[in-house]
Amino acid sequence: MGYQEVYDGARLGILEMLMGGTTTFVDMYPYEEAVAQAAESAGIRAVVSPCPMDFRMKHFETDWRQVQKRFKDSRLVTMWMGPHAIYTLSPDNLQRSISLSKELGVGSHVHLAETQTELDNCMKEHGMSPTEYLESQGLFSTPTLAAHCVVMSDHDIEILARHGVSVAHNPQSNMKLASGIAPVKKMLEAGINVSIGTDGASSNNDLDMWDEMRTASLLQKVSTLDPCVIPAYTALQMATVNGARAIGREGQLGVIAPGAFADILLINIEKPHLYPHTNLVSELVYSTHASDVDTVIVNGNIVVENRKCLSMNPQEVCATAQKHIDSLLNK
Repeated sequence: MGYQEVYDGARLGILEMLMGGTTTFVDMYPYEEAVAQAAESAGIRAVVSPCPMDFRMKHFETDWRQVQKRFKDSRLVTMWMGPHAIYTLSPDNLQRSISLSKELGVGSHVHLAETQTELDNCMKEHGMSPTEYLESQGLFSTPTLAAHCVVMSDHDIEILARHGVSVAHNPQSNMKLASGIAPVKKMLEAGINVSIGTDGASSNNDLDMWDEMRTASLLQKVSTLDPCVIPAYTALQMATVNGARAIGREGQLGVIAPGAFADILLINIEKPHLYPHTNLVSELVYSTHASDVDTVIVNGNIVVENRKCLSMNPQEVCATAQKHIDSLLNK
């Protein structure tokens, strides 16, 4: 897979996100320059995280330099480091990523404690949990967004809280891969900023934040046997203001307020599944679908209007992505 395939695949994901009302996404992948280019051309806000892994460090070095060079002054694209995970990075390469984060003044986006196997292997190799290991390596000395955090001890949770690490909770990905259920209730009670993500399409199948928000709430209720856990308003906060806080954009994103970025979406609430209107927040979290989004504004620019994407050609985007997949399958 190369630059063009990543660019066209990113366009497909961006199209789905825009049509569903997502105005900002955080990504970690090889060829982040391609993802950044796709985001800027489509008019969506993005935090791209060039991804160091042991087998592709040379490409990582080129990728982050190109992203910084091309998008340094972008109004939509910002860059973080994306140290993939403890099981794909040697201590030296992890330190390279941490050093760059400090040097460039950016945060780090990392996979953390996603599975029991990850924990078992880390205990065997380092004598500590993945969270303890990353703390010992100094990763949390920079702003950190940790994806998953499924297999967490009380001590792990205390570490994240103490360092102000934000968590990207990906409930449907964790369910599909049978990774487990993240202890979101405990993390929130500890004061950790927990946001909501979808993970990638290969481990989720869609990028529907409405469905993810609903699942995040319902999964915690059934796992704790407490119907009051993660009420609708908390779930909405996790998908909006908590996400903004996780990328250092608190007060700028996830809110409609003077001085905030003009990222706004309009929902068509004249739908049978949204009637009767009794509690708007509850309707948004438990009843709204991505297809209910009518208009999307990013940075003051209308990118979706009347369910039509104005910044991309949906037919062309979908057809191009399908050609890449057909070619891959034919090989």
